[in-house]
Amino acid sequence: MSATDETEAGLGGAARGSAASRKSATAGSAAIAAVGVAGRSLVPDRYRGFFQQAMVLATLVVLFVLFASVNPAFLNWPTISSMLLAAVVTGVQALGLCFVIATGGIDLTPGLGMSVTAVVGAQLMVAFHLPMAIGILGCVLCGALIGTVNGFLVAKVKMQPMIATLAMMMVCWGMSLVLSNGTNIYLREIEGYGKIATGHLIPGLPNAVLIFAVLAVVAGVLMGKTSVGRYALAIGSNKEAARISGIKTVRWEIAMYAICGVFTGISGVIMSSRLNQAQGLIGQGYEMYAIAAAVIGGTSLRGGRASIFGAVIGAITIQTIFTGLTFIGVADQWQKVVLGGVVLVAVFIDIMRRGGKEE
Repeated sequence: MSATDETEAGLGGAARGSAASRKSATAGSAAIAAVGVAGRSLVPDRYRGFFQQAMVLATLVVLFVLFASVNPAFLNWPTISSMLLAAVVTGVQALGLCFVIATGGIDLTPGLGMSVTAVVGAQLMVAFHLPMAIGILGCVLCGALIGTVNGFLVAKVKMQPMIATLAMMMVCWGMSLVLSNGTNIYLREIEGYGKIATGHLIPGLPNAVLIFAVLAVVAGVLMGKTSVGRYALAIGSNKEAARISGIKTVRWEIAMYAICGVFTGISGVIMSSRLNQAQGLIGQGYEMYAIAAAVIGGTSLRGGRASIFGAVIGAITIQTIFTGLTFIGVADQWQKVVLGGVVLVAVFIDIMRRGGKEE
């Protein structure tokens, strides 16, 4: 045997020995992770997303059956229609948040951002007597501006998303109170504005629900069929790898926050139309419900995974919980406790799905 052959044989034996040692050393870790691995192996990768969404939908069905068994009036169409209408604002904001959370970021401005966009649109129509279309456009553009600033602070200035958007949330809070002078801005005199949300193009179904359905389709196409969704998921999975592969990560991160801002602006239009008024604290706390809806629906808080369909079902699930608990006489304070528990379970499931490890 030549010297080269002896060297190669030695290296091969060493490699086999090293592999055996590594296998022995990691046996305990493999046993601990066995449940997570086994869970992942039961469903092929290409069907995992479908299976997850089916589970979320099945949960919603179980909730309906549970609450209806306690109070049959829960399944009356007026109740369901009202519940869907109440879920729209949370759902619209959750759609926008899917794009941000997919990148591994977070946005705390949708709630109070909705307040300031609604106030801006209302003032354009009431104080400046501009057409309704201009007021609506003002809402959406204001939301886009908020999102763009958030994206700039996160992607360009390199601020932590939580801190940047928390600061912007406070700015939105203050500006909504300043622009409204701390009072309600009534929109009853704006002809047709209230019908945007509460009118009925389809008898028995509020227009806001139709708008939500259209927005969900648009968001689904953006996330699943265009470079917008591909880049968002790529950034969330591995930002450095995405940058090296040629994706302009800074530009696209800003774009994702801007998209979220647009959905925030639309939610401002829907909420002010539904109430026929705008005021500074109209959206306080909604960001938490929207984040919860996205997480319950399967969007991972660590980025790299998002589900538009899941966000829709998540929003409806949250409102179903609220409505159902109200029907059976549970106090509002305990409803929030229950919702917090549901979100914790959703996050725990997400952790287990990833094998219990940070990525």
